[in-house]
Amino acid sequence: MFLIDSHCHLNKLNYHNVHADISDVLSKAYQKGVKLVLSVSTDLSDYENMIQFVGYRKDVLFSCGIHPMNICDFTIKRVDLNKLNNFVFNDNVIAIGETGLDYYHNISNKNVQKEIFCQHIDIAKNIDKPLVVHSRNAMKDVLILLNETGAKQCKGVLHCFCDDIDSARILLNMNFYISFSGMVTFKNIDNFKKVIQYVPENRMLLETDSPYLTPVPYRGLENQPAYVYDIARYISDIKKISLDEIASITTSNFCELFRVEL
Repeated sequence: MFLIDSHCHLNKLNYHNVHADISDVLSKAYQKGVKLVLSVSTDLSDYENMIQFVGYRKDVLFSCGIHPMNICDFTIKRVDLNKLNNFVFNDNVIAIGETGLDYYHNISNKNVQKEIFCQHIDIAKNIDKPLVVHSRNAMKDVLILLNETGAKQCKGVLHCFCDDIDSARILLNMNFYISFSGMVTFKNIDNFKKVIQYVPENRMLLETDSPYLTPVPYRGLENQPAYVYDIARYISDIKKISLDEIASITTSNFCELFRVEL
């Protein structure tokens, strides 16, 4: 079995009393069939720290971008975006993001978030790398901007999807993939089941978003890439196809979207 964690934050895991080091994390994942991870940065200093901490390994790939929660003011446009333009050409960077809109924590800077999001999309289109998109309480605006900027050209993934079928349909029509996290294992998630059943198998990805959003049955513990196995098993039950098939399909999808050769 070959599973991929398509979205995690390796440098933010607990290395004090949960994991010995990065090799320990990836060894635990490997034992569960999780043999490749995409470690996603939330700002450019985070990317630099992640590269330094993780190093260059064949089982870890990277995405580079500025999370909407880390957008403070217009200085980002003048300074960080110049650095982002340089970082995204690194061979180990296979995607642009995490970028997007987040209206849950801050609605006072909506216009700045939108502008930075659009600039990420422009970068992705210019260098032909896919987007890793974050949306929280902002799906309507995310979909509008993806459409208006022609993000269909570069494709991408809406990570940690937790919206409805209508939103999923629009994303699929824009050549985007939809990634499911441990949230699909939570209680009272009938809406998730409908979306999972709706999304075509060849457009699904799996992720932990670790150290966040720990799936059942590990609630109360810190999330980690190994738990992709449990998310895959849950989705295989809903889709009524084998776990091996889910692993094979989602691995193929990841490689197709991010142009990765295994």
